[in-house]
Amino acid sequence: MAEAALSAEEMLAWLDMTSTKWQALIEAHPEVLAMPCDVMGVSTVAQLLQHIVAVELRYAEQLNGQPPTEYAQIPFDTAAAIYATHERAAGMLRALLASNIDWEERVDFQTRSMGKVTAKRKTVLFHAMLHAVRHYAQLATLVRQHGVKPDWQMDYLVMDLQPVSA
Repeated sequence: MAEAALSAEEMLAWLDMTSTKWQALIEAHPEVLAMPCDVMGVSTVAQLLQHIVAVELRYAEQLNGQPPTEYAQIPFDTAAAIYATHERAAGMLRALLASNIDWEERVDFQTRSMGKVTAKRKTVLFHAMLHAVRHYAQLATLVRQHGVKPDWQMDYLVMDLQPVSA
């Protein structure tokens, strides 16, 4: 019997689509960056977006055997700067997915909240992607409360919808 599974490539495609939509929304409404936000102890949406892309980048770097970039080095002043970091991280993840890496291997990696820990490579990979989606859901509620309504369907289902012919 075939196993129903979502691949890392499919998950990354959804994250890329979601990130592209958020970038477009923020470019159309740059005031979003200054909106107050208390998620993860930040004070603005710009800082939350920095956190989202920083996690993507830091885990992509560590999965590639590189030291994690410090948050202070990750810009968050414009949508273009924020999403350049996402693109950098996504490129690193795509390269790893195309490699012959052992996703079951346990690796040590550095977190900001738990210090140095170990987990399977695939756990770190999926956390990096799912972490972003979780925070984007929080962000969607926040920006709607401030009068900016995202104009796209955010559910994963849209990745495979096709019209049914009558």
